[in-house]
Amino acid sequence: MSVHLQKEIEKLKKLIIAEGTVVEESVAMAVSAIEKRDRGLAREVIDMDEKIDQLEVNLEEEGLKILALYQPVAIDLRFIVAVLKINNDLERIGDLSVNIAERALFLASQPPIDVPFDFKTMAAKAREMLKNSLDALVKMDTGTAKEVCAADDVVDEINRQMYSQVKEGIREQPARLECLIHFLLVSRHLERIADLTTNIAEDVIYMIDGMIVRHKVEDYVAQAPSRA
Repeated sequence: MSVHLQKEIEKLKKLIIAEGTVVEESVAMAVSAIEKRDRGLAREVIDMDEKIDQLEVNLEEEGLKILALYQPVAIDLRFIVAVLKINNDLERIGDLSVNIAERALFLASQPPIDVPFDFKTMAAKAREMLKNSLDALVKMDTGTAKEVCAADDVVDEINRQMYSQVKEGIREQPARLECLIHFLLVSRHLERIADLTTNIAEDVIYMIDGMIVRHKVEDYVAQAPSRA
């Protein structure tokens, strides 16, 4: 690898880590806005979206510049391709944080209502998955990436249970239909964040091992040895 290409790849790595840090903060703030019924915090999340969008554009431009100038191959090419995909997933997670914040704005304007599903567990697991997927990227650790892929089942199960719980909540509190629908959307957004963090973990595995596990991640998690 040329010295110049090495410097550009290190720069790209710093950019994706910086973007991931902001996105992680955005998710945490959106979750807190729901929990605390904090409209000001929700608005901060919405305002942060422009920063995340700009970080995404800057990183994409840098990645494409490296591809054009240096024509990298093998592991260097895999790294750049994976980072560009992760960049897109992080921007989408930022958008989902905004969606949650918008739900928080509405819910904070209404009388309090019991959350009709295990929001705290679901939110904590989605946040943990995001943190671990970024840790896997920083440390180039397929073991942590595998753990993220396996954890997605927990969030999926809570999301499945949530539908029947919301249905029961609507039956018991029909006057609170709109609030319950907003909680339904919050659950869906958290489930989607977990899906995207799984995508990030899969891209880390590709980056390190050169394996595309997107359609066979369960087999990979069950069979592949961990490698830090």
